[in-house]
Amino acid sequence: MHDLPELMALLAGALAVTALARRLGFSAPLALVVVGLAMSYLPGLPDYQLDPEIVLVLIIAPLLYSAALRSSSIGIKANLRPIGLLAFGLVLFSTLAAGLVAWRLVPGMSLGVALVLGAVVAPPDAVAAIAIGRRLGLPRRIMTVLGGESLVNDATALTAYRVAIAAVIGSGLSLLGGVGMFLLAAAGGLVVGYVVGWLVHQVRARLDDGNLESAVGLLVPFATYLLAEEIHASGVLAVVVAGLYLGHRAPASDAATRLQDRAVWDAADTLLEAMVFALIGLQLRTVVEGVSADLLPLTAAGLAVTAAVVAARALWVFSTLYAPSWLSGKRDAPPWRHAVVVSWSGMRGVVSLAAASAVPVATLSGAPFPDRAEVMFLAFFVTLATLLLHGSTLPWLIRLLGVRGQESYTDALAEAEAQHNAARAARDRLDDLTRESEPPGMVADRLRQAAQHRSNQAWERLGRSSDEVGESPSEAYRRLRGEMLAAERDVFVRFRDEHRIDDEVLRRVLHELDLEELMLRRE
Repeated sequence: MHDLPELMALLAGALAVTALARRLGFSAPLALVVVGLAMSYLPGLPDYQLDPEIVLVLIIAPLLYSAALRSSSIGIKANLRPIGLLAFGLVLFSTLAAGLVAWRLVPGMSLGVALVLGAVVAPPDAVAAIAIGRRLGLPRRIMTVLGGESLVNDATALTAYRVAIAAVIGSGLSLLGGVGMFLLAAAGGLVVGYVVGWLVHQVRARLDDGNLESAVGLLVPFATYLLAEEIHASGVLAVVVAGLYLGHRAPASDAATRLQDRAVWDAADTLLEAMVFALIGLQLRTVVEGVSADLLPLTAAGLAVTAAVVAARALWVFSTLYAPSWLSGKRDAPPWRHAVVVSWSGMRGVVSLAAASAVPVATLSGAPFPDRAEVMFLAFFVTLATLLLHGSTLPWLIRLLGVRGQESYTDALAEAEAQHNAARAARDRLDDLTRESEPPGMVADRLRQAAQHRSNQAWERLGRSSDEVGESPSEAYRRLRGEMLAAERDVFVRFRDEHRIDDEVLRRVLHELDLEELMLRRE
């Protein structure tokens, strides 16, 4: 996948499918996988082979970093136990379950190679699940747990994968040595991520240039990953820690920088996620052609391994959630419906395919790595099967169980209280500034009205809906001001077209109008 025209064609096609899926209300990841599968056998289509290093550095690292920037470190800390159980315990449990099933069902596959496969298919990719959950309004705690799991589980699986690979190729790694390697990689990733996050925050705080700050931020995931991997630490975990650190300290940045960063990473996420899921589908022909064994028993083994990872997740989720409360006699576990949704959110993704592609071709003795093609086929099968199974049924399951978040009112109440106190602080500050000299015109009155308006907006959202009481004053203000901004924009564009103002003037004015329009919008 080094030919630039082929890469551009892939990106353009993936974005086109994404746009169509969003327009029709379909799941974009699922649509991309299905279209990729259909296109993989078209005559003349380029062979889009996965380069694992490129995937991990240029796709996985920025996606994880962007997700970490927008994650709540406070929310993750509050849910550290369930996230840890899923991101560490479940990954290792799934590695063992899938490995044992493959060892028993794939003829001639050794236990070591089977555990390599287990580590490959162990980590779920929650991108599709989180997108579905956000669209359907899942409770915040479920979203936080799924997001936290997806940030860390890749690091666990890739570290376990390294240990299994080392054992198979004959590096003489013992079980104790493997555990030590795992702990050192995790600890190294934590340290590297924290140090990089701290250093980048200090540098950006002193730049006083929004474009430079955003440019530095773009380098963080790639540099952090490569630095951690260079010292044999977990690059994935380092990227996540750096993202969480910088995301938590984003309020210290300039407002323009925050707006720019959000726009940049939103666009990057859309592009990278589209490419990731398209690549999953396009791998079908390459993976199938690489297998020389009979596909029928291998497909049966793929079904069994898929069932193993699905059952392992359900068993782990329910046992870790409810066993402690049953043993202690307390009844403080989450509702069973929530556990069902979490257990059914185990779609695998491109990390599994990248890890399978990175399996060495030969051992240290020079012999071919045993069953490498079978590992790739089974990894692809499990990834595809879980994406199609969970991706197509998870929305239906959420609606059937009625699992919806109840945070909207409490969020609105908390925001209203904060807005009220913020408006009071703003008015007090204005009074201090204008006590000795009143600004000209009606400036002070307009500023006080603006502060009161922002406070009123939050309180109005606590009342009945607009369907019941009609349009609120704030809604009317946003609608009318939006129409006024559109009229202003039309005039400036017309003046540019009539050569009465320069494009540079138009861009500057449109930027100001766009910022005001963004302030009017409410998510």
